[in-house]
Amino acid sequence: MQPNVPSTIQLPPDPEDQSYNYQSGRRPDLNEPKFSRLREHLSTVMILITAPLLAILITAFIFRTYQVDGPSMETTLQDNDRLIINKIPKTISRVTNKDYIPDRYDIIVLTHTGQFNGSSQSSEKQLIKRVIGLPGDRVVVKNGLVTVFNQENPNGFLVDKFGPEAAVVDSTIGDVDETVKDGEVFVMGDNRGNSLDSRNLGSVRSEDIIGVLTFRIYPFDKWGTF
Repeated sequence: MQPNVPSTIQLPPDPEDQSYNYQSGRRPDLNEPKFSRLREHLSTVMILITAPLLAILITAFIFRTYQVDGPSMETTLQDNDRLIINKIPKTISRVTNKDYIPDRYDIIVLTHTGQFNGSSQSSEKQLIKRVIGLPGDRVVVKNGLVTVFNQENPNGFLVDKFGPEAAVVDSTIGDVDETVKDGEVFVMGDNRGNSLDSRNLGSVRSEDIIGVLTFRIYPFDKWGTF
């Protein structure tokens, strides 16, 4: 016969025992809260570190916002317009070690180093202009008209008659006859009477191009793509 073994019972957990987990039915490791807090702190630190780095990478290589300062692109762009500049094509050109040449009529942001506003000291300034001439083009400004000669158009064509600036450009001042070199573009502002551009500064090198305008985000009633 089996010896009599006293039966046992398990008392229910004490409701005041804060260490008992009623969902899992077990008491957690006393060290677990410490590790949990440590993970939370590490996660917060990682977010604080990676968020600024991600913002810097996006601004440097993907896109960047700009605010128009000045009248040189009127009336296509107005003073204080907020724009998004696409930098991806320029980033790809750097990776592939090739010149970045935007399309004709693209609006680009570029860097120019020189003397501005009568200053005797050289400084760097970012300008926004429209691409008029591509490598190999001969750009002629004469009698208020801009004519581009190239292999496709040996007799020349009036570039402003076909581009999106046709509605805002009436006449172009200046007397220019320049052939655009490889790796460069000839740019102008749509406000031809008040624009510092390739008529004065010469063609723009590929390495001085920052990016191409893709979107206007402000003013809200004029937002849209380019």
